[in-house]
Amino acid sequence: MDNHRITRRFLLVGSLGLLAGCSSSWQGISFPSLYGGTPGVDRRYRKQHVRYDGNEPAGTIVVDTTQRYLYSIETGGWAMRYGIGVGQEGLTLKGRAVVGRKAEWPSWTPSASMIRRKPELAQYAGGVSGGPHNPLGASALYLYRNGQDTRFRLHGTNAPWTIGQAVSNGCIRLTNDDIVDLYARTPIGTPVLII
Repeated sequence: MDNHRITRRFLLVGSLGLLAGCSSSWQGISFPSLYGGTPGVDRRYRKQHVRYDGNEPAGTIVVDTTQRYLYSIETGGWAMRYGIGVGQEGLTLKGRAVVGRKAEWPSWTPSASMIRRKPELAQYAGGVSGGPHNPLGASALYLYRNGQDTRFRLHGTNAPWTIGQAVSNGCIRLTNDDIVDLYARTPIGTPVLII
C-alpha cells in the first residue's frame, strides 16, 4: 500500500515536471486535470465559497492557524476558504502583514534558523530553483511588515497530504491548486491577518 502511494506521488510530481518543462509559468495549467483532484486532502480542507461574518474588509486575507483555514474576504459577506498547513508550534507568524511580493514557481533557500532546527536542510543552503521539485510549490505570496520581508510565505506544496497539519517551518501551505487560485485573486499590497 505505501509503495503504491509513493508511486502515485512520484507520478504526480513527474507529470508536473513535464508540464513545467514546456512552460515557464503555471498559467493555463489545470492541476485537477492532471491527477483527478487533490489526493490525500481531507474534504473539509478543500476550497469552498463560504459566508464570512468577521470584521475584516473585502480584499483582506485572514489566516486562522488554529482551524487551519485561509479566507480571501469578498464583498457581501462572502469569502473563498482554503484548507492550509501551518507552522509547527512556535514557528508561525502572527498579526498583520501585507503581500509585498508574488512569484510563480519560486526558488527556495532554507534560512540559517531552519538549518539549525533541521541540519539535513544544509544540503539546500545554496538554494533550490523553482519548479515542481521545490517545496514552495506553484507560487508564493511573500509577507512583509513595515516594508521588510518577514521570510514567511503563503505558498503551494508538493505534499498536499500535509494540509490540515502543523508541519512547516512557519509558512502557510496550500495545495498547488489553491495557491494558483489565491495568487490570481491577490494583488500586491493585500492586507493579511494571521490569527
